Amino acid sequence: MRLPDGPGGPLGELTYCLNIHPTESWAELRAALAGPTRNIARALAGEAPFTAGLRISGRALSELADPAARAELNALLAEGGLRPSTVNGFPYGPFHGTRVKEDVYQPDWRGDTRLAYTNALAELMAELAAEGETVSLSTVPGTFRPLGAGAEAEMAGRMLAAAAHCARLAGETGRVVALAIEPEPCCFLETIEETVAFFEEHLFARAGLARFAALSGLGPAEAEPALRRHLGLCYDVCHAAVEFEDAAGSIAALRAAGIAIPKLQLSAALRIPSVDAASRAALAAFDEPTYLHQVISRRGNGPLRRETDLAPALARGAEADGEEWRVHFHVPVFLADLGAFASTQDFLAEILALHRQAPISPHLEVETYTWDVLPEPLRAGGLEAAVARELRWVTERLTA
Repeated sequence: MRLPDGPGGPLGELTYCLNIHPTESWAELRAALAGPTRNIARALAGEAPFTAGLRISGRALSELADPAARAELNALLAEGGLRPSTVNGFPYGPFHGTRVKEDVYQPDWRGDTRLAYTNALAELMAELAAEGETVSLSTVPGTFRPLGAGAEAEMAGRMLAAAAHCARLAGETGRVVALAIEPEPCCFLETIEETVAFFEEHLFARAGLARFAALSGLGPAEAEPALRRHLGLCYDVCHAAVEFEDAAGSIAALRAAGIAIPKLQLSAALRIPSVDAASRAALAAFDEPTYLHQVISRRGNGPLRRETDLAPALARGAEADGEEWRVHFHVPVFLADLGAFASTQDFLAEILALHRQAPISPHLEVETYTWDVLPEPLRAGGLEAAVARELRWVTERLTA
């Protein structure tokens, strides 16, 4: 839904990501759009248009190659008053009801399957969007960190090829698709500092710009602004908080580097200010087999320690007592107190305050995809009510 203007300008569009629902197939995506998404839209926006934060898997995208299915998707969006302004192109494969873990990054930017999927998804979004509109497409941060060493040039090359494809689409359709790379803990692109360095050394450097110009067919004067328009960042607030980023400093660093933020994902993580036996016992309820729950920890002002999942972090036992932990487990944004520990809601509130004063991104998307694996007490009231409550919580902090 469109947000009003704030003191610093237009606050953009607010939605939630459909990756909270099973959407592996076109049939499942259709059911989500016709059911819970439409219900949430009507509860919050009445008959006014509501922004749809799509998630389209590789399988669903293949099924949507059928012109009849594509026409049905268009009609379904129109009938529901849903504006397809952003899509989550991060998880390609199954994302619910099975082990996802590190497989979520596959296929990654080291191979052509990720490029082909991203290009096809960009084509679909260009068809769905209104003429003159800019839509965002979030994607994986290169690959899982252990797989990225030595593959920087080939990943950058494919990202540039995807951006060039988006530039050609813009020329043909009048719709701008902005690719948004999403840093994540324990991935090839993890921190904002690393991400800025990768953009400056591989994507926006002279060689990257020349490659983009050749692939897009744009001249030197047009190529650089087009590249910066079509290739930027998805800033996931949960991921940044888990990394102990400085909220204002990280946004300032991206602005100084001229890196656009086509999508701002609004999410909160688990935060344990001082680990002890009670909090370790309580965290066991969040150690589940579907998703990776990376743990970044610190003792005092010491260096950060990284674990790729909650289980190995918990296996450290009493050795970890006294550390502060940030756990990559998305929890409803309206929850600050989770009993034995807290959330990173304060970090999210700071980002929202920054956005209100000087808009960070045109697309704001609440993303609490972990609903099905949250401990039962945190799911009280049901999914639709929780998503609506999250969106209201965000709106209140932006417009109060």
